[in-house]
Amino acid sequence: MADLTTLETQIRAALLGLAVGDALGVPVEFQSRAARRQDPVVVMRAYGTHNQPAGTWSDDASLTFCLAESLCRGYDLGDLSRRFINWYEHGYWTPHGHVFDVGVATSEAIRRLSRGTSPLLAGGNDEYSNGNGSLMRILPLAFWMQPLTLVERFRLSLEVSSLTHAHTRSILACFIYLELARQLLSGLDKHAAYKAMQQEVNEFAHTEPALLAELPRFHRILENPQADYEILSLIRYREDEISGSGYVLHTLEAALWCLLRYDTYAETVLAAVNLGDDTDTTGAVTGGLAGLYYGEAAIPPEWLQVLARRADIEDLARRMAHAVSAE
Repeated sequence: MADLTTLETQIRAALLGLAVGDALGVPVEFQSRAARRQDPVVVMRAYGTHNQPAGTWSDDASLTFCLAESLCRGYDLGDLSRRFINWYEHGYWTPHGHVFDVGVATSEAIRRLSRGTSPLLAGGNDEYSNGNGSLMRILPLAFWMQPLTLVERFRLSLEVSSLTHAHTRSILACFIYLELARQLLSGLDKHAAYKAMQQEVNEFAHTEPALLAELPRFHRILENPQADYEILSLIRYREDEISGSGYVLHTLEAALWCLLRYDTYAETVLAAVNLGDDTDTTGAVTGGLAGLYYGEAAIPPEWLQVLARRADIEDLARRMAHAVSAE
């Protein structure tokens, strides 16, 4: 485990990186890639799709902060569920006191939680319940999971995803994302971290029949774990072969593709947002990893200056670092 100062720095970079990526995408959410090619996002915009001021993040960051806040008090699915309900019903951990964007699967799951459904049974588990609503909020768990065994890390990935998304595909996407974050936290170069994640996830999936059945869908991410970086499968794909849709597999592919292909925080998150469609979530999922990898100093200061509740996010990072270090 990193020392307290390093841990706080890492958590701050991840949370701020995610929130900035989210906020970059909010004004252009649901707009096409063709529109972005005509008018690419290059600065922090205001208003647009949701008519929100510049620096406003959405449900992606809100639910991420709910998880981080919950982890400040330990790992407790009941507490996390109550925070999700508080966000949905009362605007808890929103940028401006109200919810303006929420996915269908997430809202249905939270309503089930509010009616008393067990957290592990609240999320949809059918083929069509594979939006990106658990992937977008899972990143804080990477810090909590660091000292745990691989089996324990998978169990936590499954549990936290299942509050809203319980299908094996969504769970595996979260697990891949968290395992890559864990490798980045260990100090590996992003390409080495990616290869280490591939090797680890492939080996583990072959011990779990449910995961093994899903592996073919993740072939662009997980194949060739022994290959050199230059021929890693995901790197080979052109931008027109990467989707910005809200399907969990598309979002994960897009985030990893952007992280591996670009060399600064700004280039990485702008590439993600300019894929179009579900721009806030692609920006958030990409931005969390990019913030973690490049560090807070790499985030353009003019973007941070307008970020909603920046001081609260930084305080949350401090409190979460103390909680994680105490475990």
